[in-house]
Amino acid sequence: MRTLLAMLGITIGVGAVVAVVSIGEGTQREIDRSIEAFGTNLLLITPGQTRISAGRGQRATTMTTLTADDANAMVEELREVEIAVPAATKKMEVSWEGVTAETLVVATTPDFQEARNFHPARREFITDRMERIRARDVVLGQTVVAALFAGSDPIGAKVRIGRVPFEVVGVMERKGLDIGGQDQDDQVLIPLSTGQRRLFNIAHVTTIYAKVRDGEKLEDAQSEIAGLLRERHRLRDGVADDFTVQDQSEIIAAQQQISGSFTLLLTSVGGISLLVGGVGILAVMLMSVRERTREVGLRRAVGATRRDIVVQFLTEATVLSVVGSLAGVALGVSAAAVTAGLTQWAMAFSLPAAIGAVTISAAIGIIFGIYPARQASLQKPVEALRGQ
Repeated sequence: MRTLLAMLGITIGVGAVVAVVSIGEGTQREIDRSIEAFGTNLLLITPGQTRISAGRGQRATTMTTLTADDANAMVEELREVEIAVPAATKKMEVSWEGVTAETLVVATTPDFQEARNFHPARREFITDRMERIRARDVVLGQTVVAALFAGSDPIGAKVRIGRVPFEVVGVMERKGLDIGGQDQDDQVLIPLSTGQRRLFNIAHVTTIYAKVRDGEKLEDAQSEIAGLLRERHRLRDGVADDFTVQDQSEIIAAQQQISGSFTLLLTSVGGISLLVGGVGILAVMLMSVRERTREVGLRRAVGATRRDIVVQFLTEATVLSVVGSLAGVALGVSAAAVTAGLTQWAMAFSLPAAIGAVTISAAIGIIFGIYPARQASLQKPVEALRGQ
């Protein structure tokens, strides 16, 4: 029982390290996937001042100065900008045959799919003709399809966005969560002109997605866009920008900092557990030396050297650590899998982390087993044989 309790500290420590690293690597892969899904070489321009807090953009001021003409000017006047896609968004209710779901309505242009790397899985996306005639056509995200149609074919169906009827002309591919943790499949897309004139009754846009030709020149593109918008919005020197140009790296860096701090915290807890496990092994081995005095004396009496005794007790301490660490690897993988299932966090088993944890545990067993092993080897054979 003492041995099992001593191993438990090692098991918990290794399990914590493996679980945390597995979830951390899974999170990093999700961030990388989100970057690719969101669109590469992309700048996000929003009206008003926005700051990054806890990995998400938070609007400090609200303005309506950003327009589709600003997006057109970026493409026409800036050499670094390949595509600039205006979009107006609003949370609204979408219904079909009595079933209603609240979702994000995105009014945008045909270039949205190229800029955002977001393509239809079935039928078509918004076309120039739809945009020109202000067509009441809609493309649905996968989450909306599942909520409204429950297995029925949505193509050609008549849905209502608010009180306005729209015909479903396409279904988007599944994208999952974006960098900010929002479900990209929980949205519907309509032509920008239709959204502005027939649904939202606005002339401005809420976002411009600017795709840069060269990913290494994002900073140059940011400066060019900021200069162009200040000129178009007639902002005098000293007046703050009425827009924000964001690079994905700002959001990613904030998320990675939070994730890294969380991983470091839990890994530290795992390290403390390993240390506690090492102390447990030390205590168990000291008691073992005391209780097995006659065994040590008998081995010495029949020819065992001090080195033999040291090797014996060091081997036992190492075996305790390695067995406990292997159990910890199994515990950590199981805990990471359960956590990922309950929280929808990503998980990716890290073989180097597991090997490293087992190696460190073996080293801890050796380090904390040296003193008891040496104490055992220093006993005199005659006195050891008389020991009670």
